[in-house]
Amino acid sequence: MINLEIANTFERIANLLEIKGELVYKVLAYRRAAESIRVLTTEISSMSSKEIMNIPGVGKAIAKKINELLTTGRLEFLQKLEREVPSSLIELLQIQDVGPKKVALFWKHANITSLAELEIAALAGHLRNLPGMGEKSEARILAGIQVLKQHKQRLPIHKALKIAEIWMEKIRKIQHLERAEIAGSLRRWKTTIGDLDFVGSTRSPDQVMQFFSSQDGIKRILSQGENKTSVECEEGLNIQLWLQPPERFGSLWQFVTGSKEHNVRLREYAQRHNLSLSERGFIDQNLKETLCFNEQDVYETLGLQYIPPELREDRGEVQSAISHNLPQLISIEDIQSDLHVHTDWSDGKSTLEEMTQEAIKRGLRILAIADHSIGSPDIDNGMDEKRLQEQRRLIKQLQIHIGHSLLILQGVEVEILLDGSLALPNDVLSKLDLVIASMHDHHDQPRSVNTERLIKAISNPLVDIIAHPGGREVPRTEGAELEWEPIFHAAHKHQVALEINSNPFHLDMDEIRSHQAVNTGCLLSINTDAHVSYRMDNLKFGIGIARRGWVSSQKVINTWSKAKLLDWLKNRKK
Repeated sequence: MINLEIANTFERIANLLEIKGELVYKVLAYRRAAESIRVLTTEISSMSSKEIMNIPGVGKAIAKKINELLTTGRLEFLQKLEREVPSSLIELLQIQDVGPKKVALFWKHANITSLAELEIAALAGHLRNLPGMGEKSEARILAGIQVLKQHKQRLPIHKALKIAEIWMEKIRKIQHLERAEIAGSLRRWKTTIGDLDFVGSTRSPDQVMQFFSSQDGIKRILSQGENKTSVECEEGLNIQLWLQPPERFGSLWQFVTGSKEHNVRLREYAQRHNLSLSERGFIDQNLKETLCFNEQDVYETLGLQYIPPELREDRGEVQSAISHNLPQLISIEDIQSDLHVHTDWSDGKSTLEEMTQEAIKRGLRILAIADHSIGSPDIDNGMDEKRLQEQRRLIKQLQIHIGHSLLILQGVEVEILLDGSLALPNDVLSKLDLVIASMHDHHDQPRSVNTERLIKAISNPLVDIIAHPGGREVPRTEGAELEWEPIFHAAHKHQVALEINSNPFHLDMDEIRSHQAVNTGCLLSINTDAHVSYRMDNLKFGIGIARRGWVSSQKVINTWSKAKLLDWLKNRKK
């Protein structure tokens, strides 16, 4: 069993225990073990018993269960738990605002054990009379069910990427396969992924396909041919492997990467030049072939500027490539600062020192600590004036210790209240290096109210960045309804940066809003919103959103030099 499977097993146990009403420390023990195993860089199956015991959160009892999973592929404790608590209740946890305690309420008070039963009960008005519920709560659950249905067959990109990386490693080990790459919507960095596509080059397709279809982890074979095999993996995703000889690999990779609409547009353009384009390459009117070993060859043959994968959605990219007018997209190498991370001073899991060391390791020049303020929902220890002063003292000490390798800024993620005011007074905010404002609740207000609330925060001269402006939570909800145009104009007027949040549960703003924001003249900020040090790796998801939004580096404040960023912050305070 792979690490991901073991981690998911312990996460499942934690959810079932909490629904059952087990003691909180038992629930947290399994959650901590799941999180630690999920981020291991070494396969747990290759670790010694001593090494397994050294994994954070793994004691004797959990180590024994890991051994049972590795040796038998099952866990008697989980099987017994699933006989006590209907496993179908786990699906209810995917609904926005529905946690284990609420699932337990539905199960124990209304005998609801499935998503279908919950929807029927909500439609009939049977939920509103349960303890702690009401008509609004019932309506929110119904809305959450509809969102879940829309995304049910798609995985969030971070989960799909983990599965893809595992399969990519398996595929690249197949004999007679000369090259293999990820393609499809995952390579285009779409927010949610329906299936996984891989492309490969070989001169022995039959043998490669035979090896591929016999891999562990395949639930069933959907179709099998010389150039394409489709399977369903145990994680529930469909996986396609496409093959061509090496000299045709470029056209294959382009074909399987591009969206259907992009490929249609490209073929139409090729036809205007008397060429037929497919995954095998080009054929002219005289049946002469032009083969493409590299993907760039496809666009060069048509006289087009190379179109990056993230842009291949038929949103004007072919027309821009004709005139060689595509932007130089931002890359992860352009980023010099992360301006929104959390520590254990609020709801983070890592210390100031740990976050700082991670930033240095990643080559960042600036790190902004922005713990949650008082007034933030579900935050018991939000930052007030006194705690900010204490944290500032420790940051200054830490800065002296690390020297010039990294500049640490003290900020705060201050809550935007329902009336648009901020949870901390201006005289407190004025003493900080950076102020990030965000709204985490009351997203169900009317569009005009939400918009005015955000614009009022943008208009506060002490606010530098608006974090995850739409409040999107992937895949549960698209967030608050907003009138984006006046928000963009307000942000441009006040030179407040709008954030692309790299947390895979936010990915907000999306590529459409990011594109619109840049076209309006807005500044953007791409941050990880990391609550634990290794989550700084999530930056790649924010970069993916930005590239899909045609964003270049000039408009992203995280790409600015230390001097330019500090000048911007200094001038804003003036």
